[in-house]
Amino acid sequence: MTQLADRYRGYVACLNEQDWANLGNFVHEEVRYNGKHIGLSGYREMLEGDFRAIPDLFFDIQLLICEPPRVASRLQFDCIPKGELFGLPVNGRRVQFAENVFYEFLDGKIESVWSVIDRAAIEAQL
Repeated sequence: MTQLADRYRGYVACLNEQDWANLGNFVHEEVRYNGKHIGLSGYREMLEGDFRAIPDLFFDIQLLICEPPRVASRLQFDCIPKGELFGLPVNGRRVQFAENVFYEFLDGKIESVWSVIDRAAIEAQL
């Protein structure tokens, strides 16, 4: 269980460092996001877009539960998006919100991601 938690922490560090060249070390080539096959390249494009929209994006692990081959995590964000965020007109205002996300690993890499973002928390701050 500790090995999977350490692997996940390495993945989050990879995101926070925007180390896209090493993303494939953590994410499966055939990754699915919220039930849709987007593949590693689509996943990377999604994350790069997130960082373009939120230059100070930082994934802060608040809760981490491992039950191999699955990981559940609550990520906390405190950031200043440039424009819209999840269809909401944030436009440079600081917002705080959480994401509850579940991962399934295959061969040591993330194969499936299920994400729920607390949009209501963002709306309440606008």
